[in-house]
Amino acid sequence: MQTHNLGYPRIGNHRELKKACEQYWAGKIPAHQLEQTARSIRSFNWQLQKEAGINWIPCNDFSFYDHVLDTCLMVGAIPERYHQLVEEKKLNPIDLSFAMARGYQQDGLDVTAMEMTKWFDTNYHYIVPEFRAAQKFSFFHNKVINEFMEAKKEGIQAKPVLLGPISFLLLGKEKEEGFNRLGLINNVLPVYLEVLKQLDANGAYFIQLDEPCLALNLSGVELEVFNNVYRKIKTAFPQLHIILSSYFECYGTNLPTVLSLPVHTIHLDLVRCPSQLNDILATEFVKSKTHLSLGIVDGRNIWKNDFKQSLAAIQKAIDTIGKERVWIAPSCSLLHTPCDLDNETNEKVLTAEIKQWLAFAKQKLQEVVILKQLANGENNSVLQQQWLANTNCINNRATSTLIHHPAVKQRVANIAASDDQRLSAFNIRQQKQHKALGLPLYPTTTIGSFPQTKEVRSWRAKWKKGELTDAAYNDLLKAETEKAVRWQEEIGLDVLVHGEFERNDMVEYFGEQLAGFVFTENGWVQSYGSRCVKPPIIYGDVYRPTPMTVEWSSYAQSLTKKWMKGMLTGPVTILQWSFVRNDQPRSETCTQIAFAIRDEVVDLEKAGIRVIQIDEPAIREGLPLRRENWQQYLHWAVRAFRISASGVQDDTQIHTHMCYSEFNDIIQNIADMDADVITIETSRSQMELLDAFAAFKYPNEIGPGVYDIHSPRVPSATEMVALMEKARAVVPKEQLWVNPDCGLKTRGWDETKTALIEMVAAAKELRQAITVTT
Repeated sequence: MQTHNLGYPRIGNHRELKKACEQYWAGKIPAHQLEQTARSIRSFNWQLQKEAGINWIPCNDFSFYDHVLDTCLMVGAIPERYHQLVEEKKLNPIDLSFAMARGYQQDGLDVTAMEMTKWFDTNYHYIVPEFRAAQKFSFFHNKVINEFMEAKKEGIQAKPVLLGPISFLLLGKEKEEGFNRLGLINNVLPVYLEVLKQLDANGAYFIQLDEPCLALNLSGVELEVFNNVYRKIKTAFPQLHIILSSYFECYGTNLPTVLSLPVHTIHLDLVRCPSQLNDILATEFVKSKTHLSLGIVDGRNIWKNDFKQSLAAIQKAIDTIGKERVWIAPSCSLLHTPCDLDNETNEKVLTAEIKQWLAFAKQKLQEVVILKQLANGENNSVLQQQWLANTNCINNRATSTLIHHPAVKQRVANIAASDDQRLSAFNIRQQKQHKALGLPLYPTTTIGSFPQTKEVRSWRAKWKKGELTDAAYNDLLKAETEKAVRWQEEIGLDVLVHGEFERNDMVEYFGEQLAGFVFTENGWVQSYGSRCVKPPIIYGDVYRPTPMTVEWSSYAQSLTKKWMKGMLTGPVTILQWSFVRNDQPRSETCTQIAFAIRDEVVDLEKAGIRVIQIDEPAIREGLPLRRENWQQYLHWAVRAFRISASGVQDDTQIHTHMCYSEFNDIIQNIADMDADVITIETSRSQMELLDAFAAFKYPNEIGPGVYDIHSPRVPSATEMVALMEKARAVVPKEQLWVNPDCGLKTRGWDETKTALIEMVAAAKELRQAITVTT
């Protein structure tokens, strides 16, 4: 029986990669120092997995920014607008990848970044490949070969990991009409074959090809492409042991095709879909020679594995196909979990009782190895102690009094029909809101946060260490808030925000004030590029003990006669961006959060806040991967948002924000949320995402983002006007707002100020154009 791992966190135990990348982008360290940091992280990860007892250790799972972007460079899928950077500027592959991800605006060149979207139903973002009908591919960057050789020199039994060719194409986007990107498979496959040839020549044997799109509803044509491609790979390299990996869902109706593919090992995500083991063991597969990789340890969540439950599944596989055909692994890459629970040493932050229920990436590797040993029938005192400790922990969590709160459960059980309905229909609310708020056409606002400078972060750090008193810390934050309010008034924004300087993270801030949440000091995971988040852990029933944002919103509103927007994170996003308890349905936890947010919305309105934004950037992200499961999720997710938003009067305007999602297939459900204003990311896609709203004739108001805040590039007012003209061509001007595509927390003040001044100028130009034409 073998153990293997699908991928390990690339950020470093203490976010070394984040810090090095940001220093490099700022020109504070040279390229060789950045690369040295990367080598140190890779070496640490490999040795950690070797010492844990993992038989086959992944390589090429490391990335400076994103593994899909790395695949673009590997196969030479570099959009034409970057060719000048290669041919004239001679950018090396690392700098080129940063330019593709972040944009490039220097030396007289102004090149926009590639589009970014969510990696399936996770909070990880990937860079979207761009394809054209005459797309050519070539082996452009040999990162995978280099990292395999690097691991080999360190004595690691390395297993190169590649995003499979079919998922690579399916995860991309056609940039011109009249062709299907999957038709490019015969163009890109030769590059993959060349990569496999070089890996083979350098001594690789096990190759992991990730095809996560096998978790989606695929057509017969798409499945036939899988058949053709994997037969060609087998024919070309019969000596290589190909591990076909998919995760996050069942194979579903794709299973017969998957079982027929000529690969050596098929990986199953038995956390997301435990039933598929029975499905497979009941087929003719049992007569084949193919191995099964059982993804039995949860790679997406942080709860300790239940050894008893896992061993039952492992034993079922062993009894049916034999021990030698069974591999043990995490369910997916451990990219989505924090690095090491041993880094959590402060019991005031994470209590001992709750900590014993958890396992991070390092601990999950240990669980994989222990499960292998137990399934092998090994028996020694150490294993006996580990088994007993695991049993006691699972029992302790099931009976803990920390988890359950009867009043919260009762409130959810007694939901009334009126709890998820506004008092009046939108057309009535809109008239009342226009009268009450008195905003111009093309009203301007921002999404919520302003830059969190080093000074602001240092205040928070000193406050948490006790080096700043509560009063001193609040005085500093009030001064920063007032400065932001005054500046917004000065440039002429219509609806202001207070800047959120008191907040660390849009989910963590609320989780810290809600019952049922607990936090870590070092539980960081990558969201995109150098952006890391520290998800809260929802361990018990959720409720709001006291108001969370009213004091800051009220203070900011007292500084100005303009409207101040109250800023909240929605229930679905809090759920999606947390590590969620796995002992009750997610829908129930989400509804508990919804009532807590509703209480806050009502209190904000009572305090005089008439514009309230409830952000739901994760609502599309939470959509199940298989369509047959969509409606059940959308029913409770949309209801949760409506519960949170429906406690206010008609003239209080409810905004929501969503970013980096495809909306076409759930546009009716977004309309069902019934937010008065929705702000969405559209700048990277050049307003393409707005087409869904136009075709649907979305009835409520829309703020299509006019500039990309995930890039340091600053667009001009002319560029923003052009984007809004595209928007106006498909959405009536009376419904349009002007805003960035996301919050500005991660940007610097200089670029923020320049961009927002340009944005306000763009809105004025749009209004002036209407005045002239009328």
